[in-house]
Amino acid sequence: MMDEADIAAVHAQLGRPPRGVRAVAHRCPCGRPDVIETAPRLPDGTPFPTLYYLTCPKAASAIGTLEAGGVMRHMQERLATDPKLAAEYRAAHDDYLRRRDEAARAEGLEPLPAGTQSAGGMPERVKCLHALVAHELAVPGANPFGGEALAELPQWWRGGPCVSPEPPEETT
Repeated sequence: MMDEADIAAVHAQLGRPPRGVRAVAHRCPCGRPDVIETAPRLPDGTPFPTLYYLTCPKAASAIGTLEAGGVMRHMQERLATDPKLAAEYRAAHDDYLRRRDEAARAEGLEPLPAGTQSAGGMPERVKCLHALVAHELAVPGANPFGGEALAELPQWWRGGPCVSPEPPEETT
């Protein structure tokens, strides 16, 4: 679950209050949340298919650098030519959908409709490393491309937490 300090940290990371948060799915080595688990539907009922949401701006920036360097294009090429990798990526997709459906049921909600995307382009495309890394951080060993990207990232936490521990000030 998330306590007030976690919610304040995620608020500061995102620059806005988090919506539909269920739990901290992973903590950065600095101790702050870096991946949250969100409900499959936002409080207003809007479908939200991203179960694992990367919140740390330092990690997001490092992943953006990887994306800009063309790593996704190479991953996509390998996905098209490596049946074993494609099967692992399909299993990651299936894992994501299963966990998202379980989260919906835990909230007393119907799972999202069949055919709703999972995350990051799974299982046919490599579209968003942020989502794939979030899945890998939340469920180690689940996402082959998330794991590869994570292995290429610098230690974003070494310079200290991405946000101060103080909660954001209330605006009236």
